[in-house]
Amino acid sequence: MGKIKVTQVKSNIKRPQDQKRTLEALGLKKIGQVVEHDATPNILGMVNKVKHLVSVEEA
Repeated sequence: MGKIKVTQVKSNIKRPQDQKRTLEALGLKKIGQVVEHDATPNILGMVNKVKHLVSVEEA
């Protein structure tokens, strides 16, 4: 498995509760925060759900 870096680029204010929980599950709380995860199907699915709020790059 490869690694990916996920960066929050937009706010979760006025977003549905499931998107807020997905960001929290990814470990993102603030704009500009970066977390690193393994590129598992679970993580990639979570990133896909909030793709409009985050940017992703391979680590």
